[in-house]
Amino acid sequence: MALLRRKDNPEARMSLGDHFREFRRRALISAIAIVIGACIAWAYYNTIYGWVEEPLRAVQQRHHRSVVGLNFGNGGVSEPFTIKLKISLWSGALLACPIWLWQIWAFLAPGLTKKEKRVSLLFVSAAVPLFALGCYVSHFAITNAVDFLMGSTPEVKGNEPYNLTDAQKYVSFVIKFVVAFGFAFLLPVFLVGLNQIRVFPGRVMLKGWRVAVMVIGVFSAVMSPAPDAWSMLALMVPMIILYFAACVMCLFLDKRRATREDKERTGWLDVPDDEKSEL
Repeated sequence: MALLRRKDNPEARMSLGDHFREFRRRALISAIAIVIGACIAWAYYNTIYGWVEEPLRAVQQRHHRSVVGLNFGNGGVSEPFTIKLKISLWSGALLACPIWLWQIWAFLAPGLTKKEKRVSLLFVSAAVPLFALGCYVSHFAITNAVDFLMGSTPEVKGNEPYNLTDAQKYVSFVIKFVVAFGFAFLLPVFLVGLNQIRVFPGRVMLKGWRVAVMVIGVFSAVMSPAPDAWSMLALMVPMIILYFAACVMCLFLDKRRATREDKERTGWLDVPDDEKSEL
């Protein structure tokens, strides 16, 4: 949607075809950024795979089991390549998130007012580090979730069971975990954004904290890929903290907005009767 303003088009008006072409251009830039990120992830695949497999190694050390790992043979000879491609593409999407988030903002920005542009730009700027923080925190939750789930394997003397997990299913499990935590950490960004467009005042958010905690608990139970309580709490507790942090931020923004509006409202009331006001 964003075309540079020209002398013959000062309002940057665009036809429907121009909108589609602009959308195609933004989508192409985002796709190229993801592909470049995937190429980088492909080059460092062994390092990324080591991070993905680390929870299994932790289980092996805690429970002193000799055979704990991933089975790459369930899907045939192409399974290792498929998993490598899958991990690389998802890692590339995470690496390129600042670029494709910016492209989304750049596509929508021309249709926004000056204030809405400022709010949306802050939204993108805050969303990237918070999403990255959520992905980082998920690593600690994954380790405990895998330990809990695989710790249920029976221990028989003289006949140690093998924990050879299907690699494709395990990688999908880790990806869902990371994405769920990443999006969960975007909660304060959405709340502050709704506050800025005057949908959720800060006092209303703070007053309804009990309902919010209940909703966060249900969300954590549904979104957590693992059924154990630890995974749910690992997702729920940070979201509650972020919720109250968003409440404090919204109360501050509401107070500053009210002060500014009071000054604007009382400014013309203080003008003497024989003088012209700004109105």
